[in-house]
Amino acid sequence: MMKISFYAPMKPPDHPTPSGDREIARALMRALALAGHEVTLASRLRTFDRDGDARVQHGHRAQGERDARGLAARYASAGRPDVWFTYHLHHKAPDCVGPHVAHAVSIPYVVAEASLAPRQATGTWSVGYALARDAIRDADAIVHLNPADIAEVRRVRGDARDLWLGPFVDVAAYARERVRQRDEVRLVTVAMMRQRAKLASYRMLGRALAALDDLAFSLVVVGDGPARADVEAALAPLGDRVEWRGALPRTAVIATLRDADLFVWPAVDEAIGMAFVEAQAAGLPVVAGRSPGVAAIVDDGRSGLLTPLDDAAFADAVRRVIVDAALRARMAHAASARAFAHHDIVGAAAKLDALLRDVVSAARREARPSRPAPSPALP
Repeated sequence: MMKISFYAPMKPPDHPTPSGDREIARALMRALALAGHEVTLASRLRTFDRDGDARVQHGHRAQGERDARGLAARYASAGRPDVWFTYHLHHKAPDCVGPHVAHAVSIPYVVAEASLAPRQATGTWSVGYALARDAIRDADAIVHLNPADIAEVRRVRGDARDLWLGPFVDVAAYARERVRQRDEVRLVTVAMMRQRAKLASYRMLGRALAALDDLAFSLVVVGDGPARADVEAALAPLGDRVEWRGALPRTAVIATLRDADLFVWPAVDEAIGMAFVEAQAAGLPVVAGRSPGVAAIVDDGRSGLLTPLDDAAFADAVRRVIVDAALRARMAHAASARAFAHHDIVGAAAKLDALLRDVVSAARREARPSRPAPSPALP
């Protein structure tokens, strides 16, 4: 058993607001625990800077260094962890804590879902970019969750000790029960109601489904948020076809997915989309907008259909699945099989365990007196 200090600078896993990011953090903690390790949330410091304010980024850096000194002192007296594990760092949410702790107490530093956008090196997030770049460069291992991130991360640090690990859930918890017979096809989507990308997806969904008024279908919407009024306006053309469920606890989300026939979501600017993993685990075919992150989860033509971000193309794909019951059945079977094969927590736990054991063993073999100090040279 290893002691693992876990940190998610974008959003802590116990944050009250649901999101895919929070669910992935929780899933990683569960997987590490399933592998037999003791996982402790080390910090709740959020370093997310939505607007690109250098003063905010410098403030996060200073606070992170202070928190790191406190953690290092605590570990010195109470026993240090074996690994520091950070989930999801990028220029808008760099890790300002973990690299300093790992250096101070000489433990391996591992990052899951590291992302770099080179155009931000001289932009308004340049401080956050430099912090993220240095943490990625000096990490002992990288766990890739989004294929779109791999090339740039490898350019900065090479491919030594990196692992591809698709997003995952406890697939057994989603095992699908027999869907009740009904005349209409029940569509479902699960997404927060926020401005920008989420709202753009809802608007595209509303326009596409409005073109299918000759078909018998309904849409269940799970989610809530500050853009609720705008989302309601976007789906208003569907009238009473829409059933609003609001934000639901995980068990209710699972039950809702089990009772649907097809998962639909355009996924505008979607990086990964945990909802697609959950939908397939529940045996649901998927119609989604095509992106590298979504394509790594949904097998186009087998477990679902991926389309360009175009209203007509999306509507045509939904129509195809609605009218062809045999196609829906084949895709439902393929979705379940894919979830078990590629997105189950049991397999993820085994892969993470093997990586961390390798990292810790290598650190002990090297018997290094200390890690390289994080670079202080920032703008």
